[in-house]
Amino acid sequence: MIMSPLLKRILKSKITWIVVIFGVWMVFFDQNSLIRQISLSRELNKAQKQEQYYRKEIAKDSLQLEKLKTDDKEVEKLAREKYMMKKDDEKIFLIVREDEEEK
Repeated sequence: MIMSPLLKRILKSKITWIVVIFGVWMVFFDQNSLIRQISLSRELNKAQKQEQYYRKEIAKDSLQLEKLKTDDKEVEKLAREKYMMKKDDEKIFLIVREDEEEK
């Protein structure tokens, strides 16, 4: 294989090898390597999405809490739906779907 004189000179240069070794070190082996930075970026994005989700849930729960503090009908509705409470003269019929039984 015949190499041009310029290519031979570049490959023999110490600076070229130092730059190549430095680049490989920074991409793979350094504590702040490119691979680690990509991994940390993904974790940050995931954490930001979780933060948005929990902020929405907090807002929703705060709204429901405020309703429960001010409205007795909301308290009764929650007690009936979530805790299966009933009045003394009522009967409750619970409908369970097949796909919910498996859970």
